[in-house]
Amino acid sequence: MAKTQLNVRVDETTAEAARQRAMQRGMSVNRYIEELVKQDAGEVGRTFVEAASDFMKQYESVFAEEFGTEHGTGQGKEQGKEQGKGRR
Repeated sequence: MAKTQLNVRVDETTAEAARQRAMQRGMSVNRYIEELVKQDAGEVGRTFVEAASDFMKQYESVFAEEFGTEHGTGQGKEQGKEQGKGRR
């Protein structure tokens, strides 16, 4: 993968911390920063999925009422109720 140069300005304390952390891990500062960004991007994705899952759990009954309980059938409220008679 081609690399792109990125210049950032940080205070000396942050720069020194980055240097030391990279050295402790046996990698360059560039690689250290790259890894941090990749981790952060991955966490954002996981956070989104977790939030979406929580939302679906919270509103599961609303979705079931509106769209039926048969997943992926495309059945709406009336079709789901019609087929759901006698199930329970």
